Amino acid sequence: MDAMKKLNEVNKIMTEIGKDNGKFQDSFMNFMSGAMGDGALDGKIKEYIALALGIAAKCEWCISYHVYTAIKMGATKKELMEVGYVTVMMYGSPALMEMNSLIEAINQFLPE
Repeated sequence: MDAMKKLNEVNKIMTEIGKDNGKFQDSFMNFMSGAMGDGALDGKIKEYIALALGIAAKCEWCISYHVYTAIKMGATKKELMEVGYVTVMMYGSPALMEMNSLIEAINQFLPE
């Protein structure tokens, strides 16, 4: 998986949706901002939850997006890997195989 390519594909589809149906895109982005913004849980914790769900759903786009966003919020490699471990504990070997996508995204987005 090329994590940067997947991230660019997320941005591409959101741009296309915005051109086709700005009202839908605005509604989705408002919902996402509200759901992912600081509340009882801070935004970084919510990114970890979204990442875990992306791993469980085997969604390389989700993994790339949420690793990238979590890193921008200060996530470390150790923290992101622990998200992966908890997901494997809950979802088993299919989630273990998605750790490949997680590691690739971390390596691409997190400077050593």
